[in-house]
Amino acid sequence: MSIWTKIAVLILVIIGVIIAIQYFSGSKPESPSESQEQNEPKTFYDVAEEDRDRLLEEPKPAEFPDEQPQQQLEEEPQPVETKKLSEPVTIYCKELSEIDEIEAERLLNVAVPGRSIGRLPMTGFNLMVQNCREIIRRWPDSWYAYRAKQMLAEMPERFRPRYKITAEELDLSKFSEPREGTKPYIVEEIN
Repeated sequence: MSIWTKIAVLILVIIGVIIAIQYFSGSKPESPSESQEQNEPKTFYDVAEEDRDRLLEEPKPAEFPDEQPQQQLEEEPQPVETKKLSEPVTIYCKELSEIDEIEAERLLNVAVPGRSIGRLPMTGFNLMVQNCREIIRRWPDSWYAYRAKQMLAEMPERFRPRYKITAEELDLSKFSEPREGTKPYIVEEIN
């Protein structure tokens, strides 16, 4: 046997011993995908996909019983659980006609990527702000206006003066109370 063959066999034996020690000592080597997920920050594409999934999700119509039995009202209140990452919230919005729905959805589908692009260095939120304002102006009581106001509220505060974001544009309180012509919807809120 040549010297190189002996060195190769010795290296293989050493690697085998290291693997056997790790296996029998109970320490499991971390898979590369687990370590990458924990150490690497989210990429632009990950954040953009999260925005798209969260902000373009259609609300679900809420169903409330007409009357609650008296027994339910007299029971002791249950302890409140801690908030999860996402929890359903009931909002009250007006339905749009089919044409308005298509147009509002088109504007929202432009605003959401504009939000993701605005997070990049040397860019801004101009595309998002313009489309959100158009949605709020044209359909102020719709689910799309709720999402537009929510995106404006989630924009970093340091950018608000640049785009002259008003308190009225950030106010989501009117969606929490029933108003004439509105229906309840359930949306997932990220805390």
